[in-house]
Amino acid sequence: MAATPAPSADSPEGATPAFSPLYQQIKGLILQSLQAGEWKPGEAIPSEMDLAARFRVSQGTVRKAIDELAAENLVVRRQGKGTFVATHAEQHVRYRFLKLVPDTGEAGPAQRSILECRRQRASAEVARALQLRTGDSVVQVRRVLSFSGVPTILEDMWLPGNPFKGLTAEQLDAHQGPTYALFELEFGVRMVRAEEKIRAVAADAQQATLLAMPEGAPLLSVERLSYTYNDVPMELRRGLYRTDTHHYRNELN
Repeated sequence: MAATPAPSADSPEGATPAFSPLYQQIKGLILQSLQAGEWKPGEAIPSEMDLAARFRVSQGTVRKAIDELAAENLVVRRQGKGTFVATHAEQHVRYRFLKLVPDTGEAGPAQRSILECRRQRASAEVARALQLRTGDSVVQVRRVLSFSGVPTILEDMWLPGNPFKGLTAEQLDAHQGPTYALFELEFGVRMVRAEEKIRAVAADAQQATLLAMPEGAPLLSVERLSYTYNDVPMELRRGLYRTDTHHYRNELN
């Protein structure tokens, strides 16, 4: 399988096109299979030898493609067992999108209180974020996350209606693991990356009541847009975080 040219929008007509490295092409083909659900979260993907035969390339090329997928937390290598589709149910990645940690002690499990889960028409702002049309069906969820009995995060989530058809407050309340693991298990939607915007805000009267804080208390506002494969947006989430006993922690590398 030879490397194929990837046309560049910046190249003048007749110029030599840029070439996509072979391992990047193989990575793209593996991503297509992941997106199509050929291998489910938590399942093993074929061995490097089998993938090399399937795509008619060397094992080294396949290995380099899988190395990149592993670095992006899309697959997980297990020594002596093979390579598996990553899942948010995995212990070491299960809360990798949640960056709020306590100032002292270890982070314990969150207690969730679902305040609302209903279908509604997407506003222009939500539709734009989720690449929908204004008025399309979305599922809107509001909940409070508490740690050690203290309400700490107030979240609003908007999910596209079709992929999350049938999602209920009872499902969200009953699921013990990460919400993203529920999305994988029940709806076949895997969040693979996210973008966040962070700013400081003051709690209004309703927010203060739900978070058991004085009105006007400082909060950290975190807006997250989460994507599944091929950069398809699948969730808009707006969270208000108390930071009197917690802080936002991120690792940069």
